[in-house]
Amino acid sequence: MQDRLGEPVERLIEEFLTDRATRKPSPHTVAAYRRDLRTVASIAADALTPPLPLDVLPLTALHSRTLRSAFAHFAATRSASSVHRAWSTWNSFFVFLVADGVVAGNPMPAVGRPRAPLPRPRPLRGADTPEQLLTAVARVKGRQRDPWPQRDLAVLALALCGGLRMAEMLALRVASLAGRVGERRLDVAGKGGRPRVVPVEPELDQVLADYLDSCRRRFGARSVGPDAPLLLDRRGGPLRRGGLQYLVDSCFRRAGIGDRVPQGARLHALRHTFATRLAEDGASAAEIMRLLGHVSLASSQAYIEVTAGQQRAAVRSNRTHRVLAELLST
Repeated sequence: MQDRLGEPVERLIEEFLTDRATRKPSPHTVAAYRRDLRTVASIAADALTPPLPLDVLPLTALHSRTLRSAFAHFAATRSASSVHRAWSTWNSFFVFLVADGVVAGNPMPAVGRPRAPLPRPRPLRGADTPEQLLTAVARVKGRQRDPWPQRDLAVLALALCGGLRMAEMLALRVASLAGRVGERRLDVAGKGGRPRVVPVEPELDQVLADYLDSCRRRFGARSVGPDAPLLLDRRGGPLRRGGLQYLVDSCFRRAGIGDRVPQGARLHALRHTFATRLAEDGASAAEIMRLLGHVSLASSQAYIEVTAGQQRAAVRSNRTHRVLAELLST
């Protein structure tokens, strides 16, 4: 253990990030990890006498007193949520070092942190906004250059009737849609790699079937093979993050509801609308948390267990299915 205590912190940070890569974090998450670790380490290095460059700062310089001072400096100009995120990153970093036998203990419990603020739901504003959005997108307008209403409606329906995150939607494969008719489901790879099952009601199932038929007509049978991406761009390739964001923004514009979308929410506003409507229509907190793929800190990061029947009843209570049924019957 002593042999590695003098290693530069910068090198150990890169080892930590390499270890985290097996969990498949997004590039944005990795960038946030690196930024938080390097920023606090730089503050600690500058406070030494004499100051040290980050690339030679030894791990031995980062004890609880040094870290408390660095975090106090870090917190002075940052929000509570940013400080909490950085604290969590450093805590994970030292947990990694302890597990790897580099240090004997984790000093982070001795470093204060603010309470993590609870995120506020940001659903679409307006009682009938989801219905207005779906209806507008289902219509083909003459000025669209290459209309693909089946794909656009499928994307919105996955968010409004399934509560999927952006990364979860992009990771879906055709085979993710599974189960017998009447018991259809989406097998979703959730945040942190945690799997969950989202019940698919008949209306959403029909929307997805119509979309897959349109893919087959546009790009051939290979585009709907089991291992093919579920969501495609207009060239038949997998839909990417930027393309999905643009698609959702375009749908908002076409429906004329831009003023009802919380700033910065985009696709997440649809996910929050899904959860809000479930709550309004009688679903319990346990059902909503399970369907969204959240973890409960009170039960040691375990999912709140509910039966498949309860989940399906919760999804069935989402009144957005009614507008899908009306669109499919026209």
